[in-house]
Amino acid sequence: MTFLAALGGCRLAAQTPQAPVTALPAAPVAKAAPQDAAKGAAASDHTPADNAGRADAYYYFTMGHIYEQQYEATSRADLATQAIESYKKAYALDPNSPVIGERLAEMYWKAQRIRDAVNEATEILKRDPDNLAPRRLLGRIYLRSLGDFSAGNGNSDAVAKAIEQYREIYRVDPDDTESALWLARLYRLRNQPDQAAEVLRGILKTDSDNEAAVEQLTQLLLDEGKNTEAVALLEGITVHASSPTLLDLLGDAYTQSHDLVKAEAAYRKAVDLDPSEMSHQRGLGQTLLAEEKYKEALTVYEKLADLMPDDSDVYLRIAQIYRELHQMDKAEDNLVKARQLAPGSLEVMYNEAMLYQAQGRFDDAIRVLSDAVTGIKGQSSVLPTRRRSLAILYQQLGQLYRDTQNYQAAVFTYEELGHLGEEEDRRARLLIMDTYRVAKELPKALAAGKEAAAKYPSDASIRSSLALLQGENGQTDEAVKTLRSQLAGAGGADRETYLDIAQVYERGGRYKEAEATARTAEALPGPQRDNEMVWFLLGAIYERQKQFDRAEEQFKKVLAVNPNNGQVLNYYGYMLGDQGTRLDEAEDLVRRALKDDPFNGAYLDSLGWIYFKQNKLVDAEATLRMAAERESHDATIHSHLGDVYAKTGRQDKAAAEWEKSLIEWKRALPADIENDKIAEIEKKLSQSKHRVAQQTGATPSNPNDKP
Repeated sequence: MTFLAALGGCRLAAQTPQAPVTALPAAPVAKAAPQDAAKGAAASDHTPADNAGRADAYYYFTMGHIYEQQYEATSRADLATQAIESYKKAYALDPNSPVIGERLAEMYWKAQRIRDAVNEATEILKRDPDNLAPRRLLGRIYLRSLGDFSAGNGNSDAVAKAIEQYREIYRVDPDDTESALWLARLYRLRNQPDQAAEVLRGILKTDSDNEAAVEQLTQLLLDEGKNTEAVALLEGITVHASSPTLLDLLGDAYTQSHDLVKAEAAYRKAVDLDPSEMSHQRGLGQTLLAEEKYKEALTVYEKLADLMPDDSDVYLRIAQIYRELHQMDKAEDNLVKARQLAPGSLEVMYNEAMLYQAQGRFDDAIRVLSDAVTGIKGQSSVLPTRRRSLAILYQQLGQLYRDTQNYQAAVFTYEELGHLGEEEDRRARLLIMDTYRVAKELPKALAAGKEAAAKYPSDASIRSSLALLQGENGQTDEAVKTLRSQLAGAGGADRETYLDIAQVYERGGRYKEAEATARTAEALPGPQRDNEMVWFLLGAIYERQKQFDRAEEQFKKVLAVNPNNGQVLNYYGYMLGDQGTRLDEAEDLVRRALKDDPFNGAYLDSLGWIYFKQNKLVDAEATLRMAAERESHDATIHSHLGDVYAKTGRQDKAAAEWEKSLIEWKRALPADIENDKIAEIEKKLSQSKHRVAQQTGATPSNPNDKP
């Protein structure tokens, strides 16, 4: 990353006056014609007494200027040397002339004799601290030394020196907007946002429509999370100065404020005003993608692909869109193009793994992510992106291992995540706790939770997760006590805590307390969408009590604000299917859930069970077999598959599945135990064995195996 990119941020860096520091504009010292410059030399307070000396100084200064112009035209080193020597001779004849000294310092810089340039400019400033020409030169020199600056690894001494020069320039000449903008960038780089904001607001006081200042101040506010203030600033300006650049910035601000509708409108206006600027098109495409307007987003990115056929990011976004549209072949074709244009790109590899996962090619997804991990681990440990990249990869790789029920590999991967740093260690411990829970190894989950809580006693997420595990273990009161200690009247945080408490009560079968706590969470202030999980949990609480109408009411509330909530679609559909009512509607609900997660074992089980209720036994068997492949340790799936085999007359296969179901029930978490279902399976298994014995003439091996 260049120094400029580090200062200006994404698209903001491309705007005026943020030219690359390696091509800074000439110092605002007038490049006077030789005769004008000579007048300046002659006008010095300390001009030579005799006319011959004055004439010689004029001659050498003029020759220096001619050589300087020739050097600029040809880049010949000998001309640079001749220009310097001529200026030095002129300066020797008139050592008090600031004009000659400035040109000599400038020429040293042009000839890459940086030390000499700095020394010469510094000497001038000792005599005249308010002389802006040498300060501007020093400022450019220090900026140029930061040309390869990357975030976090800059030359702090050079930054400090650059700030000193531009601060003095701004003090002497407050109208020098360009220098003020550089000062603000440098303050931001030095992590001094208040000073940067003060400079930028000073510019806007005298020039309220200065786009460069607005850009910087907006980015500064967004970086500090002051999204509302950034939006207000831009809305106030775009009312009367609606330029494409400012509208683009407004779109960025709306995006960070999660107001995608307004972001889309802002980007569309920017595109209308300047359709040739690709950044506006990108912003619009990204927003449409975030809004899940996939077909519209595809149109934008296909246009970008025509205009920028060598841009790997465009093909990557097109691949993402096709993946969302479930057109996997087209998604893969565009990923191939992206990989060809950006070989070794972490983002491309990550999306390739996500595509394989969406296709059910879990081994391929694991291979791609493992290769990516190997590549990143081979990078230098001082690279700031290494840790962040590994954290993303480890987390996704661990999830893939969990999805394939390779829980040991998942735990090992999360342990590797924890070695990256404290923040990653906290996250890894939470993931390990949950992995053990999913694997139904509750003692290990509790042990991991207690160890995490001992290391990070003030971490609310770890304390909450441990409390939920205690709830799974039947320690309801202890879990609730832990969670209630975290209530602090913090709005959103309290909503999550109340939900956790309600879940603990629900898992403990204490439904009245669960409902009351969920209602408390529902009553907290906030937008309706914040209550999705509240309504889902209430629906589950009512369903557990067989209050199906009340459960349906809650599920419908969720789907009204989020029609694509897969968990609710599945739960609602399964509830209807299990009752054997409105089976077509139940099938539609579960199919909607499967649209976004086609290999989810629980969703497949729901659809297979609905097929069974519809007497579509071939479809039921095929779907439930897929579910069993995805979730081989799910007692309910094996029970359902046994029922299909029994109904199709394959008692031996039915008995085998029911036996698997009973084995899994024995491994179930305490809160998951449903004794009535276990008793029903035992009865079916006993009857099945008796029938098989009658058919074969054998005697049941266990007298309890009679009907």
